[in-house]
Amino acid sequence: MATTADGKGRIALVEDEGSIRETVGYALRREGFRVDAYADGAAAWEAWSDGAGRPVPAALPDLAILDILLPRMDGLELCRRLRAASETLPILFLTSRDEEFDRVLGLELGADDYLCKPFSVRELVARVKVLFRRLALLAAAGGGADGEGTLTAGDLALDLDRYQASWGGHPLGLTVTEFLILRALARRPGHVRTREQLIAEGYPHDTYVADRTVDSHIKRLRRKIEAVAPGRSPIDTVYGLGYRYQEGAGEEEG
Repeated sequence: MATTADGKGRIALVEDEGSIRETVGYALRREGFRVDAYADGAAAWEAWSDGAGRPVPAALPDLAILDILLPRMDGLELCRRLRAASETLPILFLTSRDEEFDRVLGLELGADDYLCKPFSVRELVARVKVLFRRLALLAAAGGGADGEGTLTAGDLALDLDRYQASWGGHPLGLTVTEFLILRALARRPGHVRTREQLIAEGYPHDTYVADRTVDSHIKRLRRKIEAVAPGRSPIDTVYGLGYRYQEGAGEEEG
C-alpha cells in the first residue's frame, strides 16, 4: 500500500454526484494521485471484495473519500467495512448533512476527517496530503517515540509531524481538523483565540466554514480529553470572544 503524497497513492472517491466526482477526481489526478471513482457504495465494495463479499487486501485503496448519502450502500456502512478490513487506511467523509450527530457517528466508525459541502477543493486536496503524510510517517517510524516536532502544554503532547495527540500518555485519536485547532490553542496557553482565528487554523484553504463548526470541534475535543482524563477540561470558553487553552488546567474537579 502506498503511503506517500508524491503521486503514487491510489484514492477511492465514492460520490453519487457526477459533478463532484469529476471536479474532485480532476483535482486529485492533477496532483499526481491515481483516482478510482464510484457512484455508489455497493459498487465500491464489490471492487474491493471477492465474490463472497470478503475484502481483498490487495484491492483496497490507499485512501478513501466517502460521501455519507450514497445509493445501495451508504458511506457509514462502507466506512464500517473498510475499517474492519484495515485499521490504518485513511478515510475522509464528504457530507451535506451538517448535523453534529452525523459527523460524530462517522468519526466513531473510524473515519479520520470530514468536510461539509460545499467545500473548497483546495482544502480537500490539502487534507488528503496530510492524511498520506501522517500515514507515511507512522509507517516509517513504526509508531515510535516522539521526535523533535513535539509541542507540550501541561499533560497535552502534540506530535507535530504525525498529527497525533496524547493526554498524560493516552492517545486522543483526533481528526486532522481537531488536531489543527488544538495546536492553535496550545501554542499560546492562556491567550484567547477567536472562532475566526481557529477557522483559519483548522481550515486554511476553505472559505465555506461557519463559526458554529468550531464550536462542534471544541465539544469533541473536550469529550475526547475527558474520556482519558475524567473531570478535566483545559479548553475554556470566553464568552463573546472565543476559546483559550489553560496549561495549568486539568486538575480533577471536586
